[in-house]
Amino acid sequence: MEVPVLAEDHVPAPRFVPTKKQQAAIDQFAALYPFPLDTFQQEAIAALVDGDSVMVAAPTGTGKTVVAEYAVYSAFRRTGRVIYTTPIKALSNQKFRDLRQLYGDQVGLLTGDVTENKNAQVVVMTTEVLRNMLLQTPWDVDDVDTVIFDEIHFLADPERGTTWEESIILCPDHVQLVCLSATVSNAEEIAG
Repeated sequence: MEVPVLAEDHVPAPRFVPTKKQQAAIDQFAALYPFPLDTFQQEAIAALVDGDSVMVAAPTGTGKTVVAEYAVYSAFRRTGRVIYTTPIKALSNQKFRDLRQLYGDQVGLLTGDVTENKNAQVVVMTTEVLRNMLLQTPWDVDDVDTVIFDEIHFLADPERGTTWEESIILCPDHVQLVCLSATVSNAEEIAG
């Protein structure tokens, strides 16, 4: 059997072996796609199945959004609530439209300008809206199971990074975090 090797330091990478529970969830979700899930997607989904938070840092177009889609899919299966954050209103509007096509009226939108179905099972919003909610009405997230932070690399933004930091810090302990980025140079440090 060939052991995968990490190119940078030539240390053998551990082989991912999911538990039966993890594999069942992966297989059920993977059946929704016309392509096989990559190992990093399966590993992230396995961590989510176990209740862990995840950070997925991968180049644009490699499928990190699939991990967020699993978090939303899983919430619908267990009637949990999800907040999906993006850095800008235009991206929030696009993600809202994408999720609305899949899940209909169970998807809401909060951008500061627009409020639509704010008590939906999945609510898309800018990270600023989430931060303000956590500061002003923290009970609004008591029933939220998962928060997805799209474009988490905004943590490094000198003007807006504190919004992401505060949102992460203020999330209740029970909330599972799904952090996505194409450009995080210190992903392991952030994932901690």
